[in-house]
Amino acid sequence: MPPGSKEALVDLNLVIVVLYLVAMLGFGFWGRSRTQNSSDYLVAGRRLGTFLYTGTMAAVVLGGASTVGGVGLGYKMGLSGMWLVVAIGVGVLLLSLLFAGTISKLRVYTVSDMLKLRYGSKSAAGASSIVMMLYTMFLVVTSTGAYATVLHVLTGLDSWICIAIGGAVVLVYSVIGGMWSITLADQVQFIIKTIGIFALMLPFVLVKADGFSGIRERLGDNYFAIAGGKVGADTQTIITWFVVYMFGMLIGQDIWQRVFTARTPKVARLGGTIAGVYCILYGAAGAIIGMGAHAVLGDGIKAKNDVYAEVADKILPVGIGGLVLAAAVAAMMSTASGALIACATVARNDVVPFLTGRARAVDDVAVDAYSDHDARALKSTGSHAANHDASDPHSEKNIKENRAFVLGLGVLTVLISILMARLDNGGDLVVASLTVAYDILVGGLLVAILGGFVWKRANGTGAAISMLVGTLVTVAGMVYQANKLGDTLSGILANEPIYYGLIASLVTFVVASLATPKTDDAVRAEWDARVHRPADVELDATPTAR
Repeated sequence: MPPGSKEALVDLNLVIVVLYLVAMLGFGFWGRSRTQNSSDYLVAGRRLGTFLYTGTMAAVVLGGASTVGGVGLGYKMGLSGMWLVVAIGVGVLLLSLLFAGTISKLRVYTVSDMLKLRYGSKSAAGASSIVMMLYTMFLVVTSTGAYATVLHVLTGLDSWICIAIGGAVVLVYSVIGGMWSITLADQVQFIIKTIGIFALMLPFVLVKADGFSGIRERLGDNYFAIAGGKVGADTQTIITWFVVYMFGMLIGQDIWQRVFTARTPKVARLGGTIAGVYCILYGAAGAIIGMGAHAVLGDGIKAKNDVYAEVADKILPVGIGGLVLAAAVAAMMSTASGALIACATVARNDVVPFLTGRARAVDDVAVDAYSDHDARALKSTGSHAANHDASDPHSEKNIKENRAFVLGLGVLTVLISILMARLDNGGDLVVASLTVAYDILVGGLLVAILGGFVWKRANGTGAAISMLVGTLVTVAGMVYQANKLGDTLSGILANEPIYYGLIASLVTFVVASLATPKTDDAVRAEWDARVHRPADVELDATPTAR
């Protein structure tokens, strides 16, 4: 290689990634032009068709742990490393086929809104909002911290600088345009990830490794085991991945907020099903790429989260490596932006009113209390200008407050990510952080949310107590395992805490619901009316986006 050519290759890859980041900024201004009210800002006006919905759902669930972490798991565990991402895909499939149609009919903004609508309980909704905000914050921190893996390889800058650069880009397009900007960014990110993983990374690595036969010859049969063996994930670990990530897909605010964007229940079901199948294929591809990388690069990569960047740097041709690195950045940004707007939505609409006692940002759990037609009529007469400025989702003040919450929480999560990067030992931080987020989510909220859909006798008291007990037991389980094993990271990754939390949550949910009065008949009637409204009717009379 001629002198200076290596630097030129790195510079070209860097240029490609920088151009991608600049394009992301442009989406913020595009989204701003489509944002006329809170519905536009938070759920893209509930107007997405199948194409846009599929891309945005796949983009939000496949982040740094699925892309960078998935390839790393393949490098370390072989084909069995695919199960973490497959669990995510199965979760999206179950959500889409069993619950998405009903969720979209509820006409709410947050999971807490659903709980208030179902149980009529402020305590249940308030407790869930705190847990959900913590979960989405963890998710933003995880994805934001993962930027450093890619940008550090390209620039050589300190991790905290790389986190700040990536975080600033996400903040700009998320704050300015809200969900419309995020939706367009997600489509581009979805396309880049698809090309990067399936059309570039997978074939190049397989050719370099001399195909599956070459991988088998260099690594042995153990790397092709779907579970167990000398290197593979054991059955207990795989089961835990399904419990944590599959169930997490069913109840996460970041996922539900995408369901809210669907134009009809049919769009939510079909688009989500396609996205779920895509996730399963994505998981298999990532594991195979990791296996091929191990065959080609050997055992020298100590931190498995560095495998992805090493493949782009050492196996792929110049330019191609830049596109693949952009795909990694796209994966992290799509998850980070989705979780950020979800965190801000919950904080403003649920957490702050619950803790302070002030009026909600939207004065009715139906959230879209003002239809677009009513809002335009009221605005033309000026009759709502003073009294409803704070609660009317169509007011400029309301949109500005949404942006302020996204900005404030975005800055906070970037600062937390920088702190975590300074504490990172180069091990399993990406997957471990996401495990904490999902453990708290599933252990704290799963029973109360799904129980509200399937058990008529469930009530608000049972829901609130189960969420509190499930969360505390899950966290206590992590602490106990960390002390028992003598290592914090091992305690976080232990399988037992999530089981402790789920069992405690389920028992308290059933006992407390049976021991206290049932849900008020009027509350139950309102819930039933929404759940049984006609299916596949457009949720807004506004123009659709296909």
